[in-house]
Amino acid sequence: MALLFALLFVLLLIACWLLTVLGLPGNWVAVVLAAVYAWLVPAESSVAFGWKTVLILLLLAALGEIVESGAGAIGASRAGGSKRGATLALVGSILGGIVGVLVGVPIPVVGSLVAAVLFAGLGAMAGAALGEMWLGRDFDTTWRIAKLAFWGRLAGTLGKIILGAMMIAVAIAAMLL
Repeated sequence: MALLFALLFVLLLIACWLLTVLGLPGNWVAVVLAAVYAWLVPAESSVAFGWKTVLILLLLAALGEIVESGAGAIGASRAGGSKRGATLALVGSILGGIVGVLVGVPIPVVGSLVAAVLFAGLGAMAGAALGEMWLGRDFDTTWRIAKLAFWGRLAGTLGKIILGAMMIAVAIAAMLL
């Protein structure tokens, strides 16, 4: 019975990873599921893991949020952008992601992901550009900073997805060891 429960847990973790790919908080749902699993599965079971594993998953989920949210701002800063441009890139990224999920693209399942990632990147780009124009920067400098904010945000989303996959690997390793 414990093995069946472990298999179900792994399948749920994969579903959570797919939620993350779609721009939803799948990594956080995975942490909650891991906490429930650690609580329900007896420690003497061959597929049990403890609260240290749950803590590691929590830290990975938090790191995923930091990577995803901060990447656009870091991209803008590395291009020579101002703190104002970096801050507005972060705000634009969050707002763009929300708009992207709400707007979507008329392609089943993949459309929400494409829209969320694209709009978050465009939001980071717009925020960085607004911040730099606000400071009176020339068009070429503003455009260079805005482009790097866009690509930084896309890299951040990829980083969060990779961290979600690492969460699955950590949970499986903890069950097997």
